[in-house]
Amino acid sequence: MSGADLKGADISGAVLTGTNLTGADLSRASLNFADLTGATLTGANLTLTGLGSSTLTDADLSGANLSSTNLRSANLSGVNLSGATLIKTDLRDTILQNADLTGANLTGADVGNSDLKGANLTDADLTGVNLGGSTWTDGRVCALASFGACK
Repeated sequence: MSGADLKGADISGAVLTGTNLTGADLSRASLNFADLTGATLTGANLTLTGLGSSTLTDADLSGANLSSTNLRSANLSGVNLSGATLIKTDLRDTILQNADLTGANLTGADVGNSDLKGANLTDADLTGVNLGGSTWTDGRVCALASFGACK
């Protein structure tokens, strides 16, 4: 399925574990409650996509565009989001334990009440990111007024 055009498709609840969707266009698609455990979505276009309550454990989304995507309550444990674009993405209540967000752009994203314990945020752009109530990489809980940095 590498390079597939699934723009606007409704595949909510689909089981796509280990699927190769490198460079696929999933913009405006609905994948809510989908299981993408171990899937490869390197360089995929996921703008305005619904991935709420989905499982993306150990998936590779490096270099993917997830701008304005709904990832609320998703499980992103161990996911590779290095170099990904997550501008204005909804990551509230999301599990990001041990995720690799190296060099990711999260400008204006909402990561409130999420679990970032053990996540790698080296060179990530956190400009305007809501971190209120989130568990930070070192295990402390960020104050509700935390924007751009855990306070």
